[in-house]
Amino acid sequence: MKRIAILAPALAGLTGLTALSAGTAIASPAVEGSVAAQPLNWHAIGMFVVFVLFTLVITRWAARRTRTASDFYAAGGGLTGFQNGLAIAGDMVSAASFLGISAMMFDKGFDGLIYALGVVAGWPIILFVVAERLRNLGRYTFADVVAYRLSQKPVRITAACGTLTVSIMYLVAQMVGAGKLIQLLFGTSYLSAVLVVGVLMVLYVMFGGMLATTWVQIIKAVLLLGGTTFMAYEVLAHFGFSLDALFAAAVQVHPKGQSIMAPGGLVANPIEAISLGVGMIFGTAGLPHILMRFFTVADAREARKSVCYATGFIGYFYLLILVVGFGAIVLVGNNPAFRDGAGQLIGGSNMVAVHLAQAVGGNMFLGFISAVAFATILAVVAGLALSGASAVSHDIYATVIRKGRATEAEEIRVSRYATLGIGVVAILLGLLFEKQNIAFLSGLVLAIAASVNFPVLFLSMFWKGLTTRGAVGGSVVGLVSAIVLLVLGPTVWVGILKHGQPIFPYANPALFSMTLAFGAAWLLSVLDRSAAAAGERQAYLPQYVRSMTGLGAASASQH
Repeated sequence: MKRIAILAPALAGLTGLTALSAGTAIASPAVEGSVAAQPLNWHAIGMFVVFVLFTLVITRWAARRTRTASDFYAAGGGLTGFQNGLAIAGDMVSAASFLGISAMMFDKGFDGLIYALGVVAGWPIILFVVAERLRNLGRYTFADVVAYRLSQKPVRITAACGTLTVSIMYLVAQMVGAGKLIQLLFGTSYLSAVLVVGVLMVLYVMFGGMLATTWVQIIKAVLLLGGTTFMAYEVLAHFGFSLDALFAAAVQVHPKGQSIMAPGGLVANPIEAISLGVGMIFGTAGLPHILMRFFTVADAREARKSVCYATGFIGYFYLLILVVGFGAIVLVGNNPAFRDGAGQLIGGSNMVAVHLAQAVGGNMFLGFISAVAFATILAVVAGLALSGASAVSHDIYATVIRKGRATEAEEIRVSRYATLGIGVVAILLGLLFEKQNIAFLSGLVLAIAASVNFPVLFLSMFWKGLTTRGAVGGSVVGLVSAIVLLVLGPTVWVGILKHGQPIFPYANPALFSMTLAFGAAWLLSVLDRSAAAAGERQAYLPQYVRSMTGLGAASASQH
């Protein structure tokens, strides 16, 4: 079997990439290289078929209950904080989190924690800054909040472009990752894997809307958390439930020895580390498909509960991944059963979690974990497709084109057409990028979310001086700067375009692009002396009162 490299965004990839993206807050693996045909894994295929059939039944059930725009976009606003928190965890904890971060710890040891902790660190920002105010001000998308007191047309068009950019980039990484991963795990062709993911994504969203998407994410989260808990339990049982014994054994067998327990070997440059942290923390708070989830609960209190539950589930998962990664060092690293004829680890280091599943649970558990990995991709792409479709139907069609005169039936119909279009685009791009290194797209997602969405969202809620010109200009500057800096950095300029030295020295542009976005939004706003800008500033106080108190916010029944 040929060795493949699955470039999870949390990993230093074939191009020396050290950028993280989210899905998640971490997106699916971006993959390059060929994968030899494998024997069919009937355990995995059987469990995956069961999962798909069950979720299609849920989609049918959800379709019968999806009658209004609120049902389609926000599950009627009737989810509890616990349900929404579990769904958010299912949206955030992707296949790359499971495969990629465990591989990072397998390769680098302690340093892999920087990626796990970076993701969790973004949630206090969401809890204390975003969740409550977002729920009080918006209806279906974060553009509702940004455009609350600003000019609807330019702000919504800009916000929709940002949402679609993030969603499409995620989807490309998801589709390529799905194709390569399932080609390896299930023994199917790349084309069939991409088509299955695309078709199921469209079915979930077109017919079941947010309700079906939510329950797919909840089921996936339960399966992934349950499977990872079992793996961690078995690893700890092997070492008498002693972390000291586990770490000592890992140090003894790892080629790098004691150095795997020390930080600093992965991101040594302080500016690079800060920029990486900025991207993970503020990018997470700017992901449109995550922000959209706060409109699915009844009120701001349930939105806060959602974040608390999600933080708990996500933090728990990453604690388990620490055990899984170090357990793989001992139980998989030197085990000849997981190496090919050339002595290389089958599937590369990014498959160590799958190998560990077989080591601790046999072929049946291997099939379960393989099916969960595919289910993880389905859950994430459904959320991404819904956020992209809502940007087209709610922000562009209903508000900009129809100027608020569209009926709910029209809006839902356009959203379903948009979902179908996004699904076709995702499949085609997945096929087009099959043999390309698309890791730079994954590295760009959080930088774009941190630069395009978060600055204007934050300023719209907390600074009365923000004007339409500032919001649009800040978003455009953030988008352009994030793309340009990544292209000029080592990830693309050296790793892909094969130049000798990067023009921009850092692989993670978020610190710089987000700063430019904030600066542009501030400068263009303070320079705006128009009458419209004066009215926008005066409208800040009523907005602030509503954001802090919830007075006038839609209830679950009105949502």
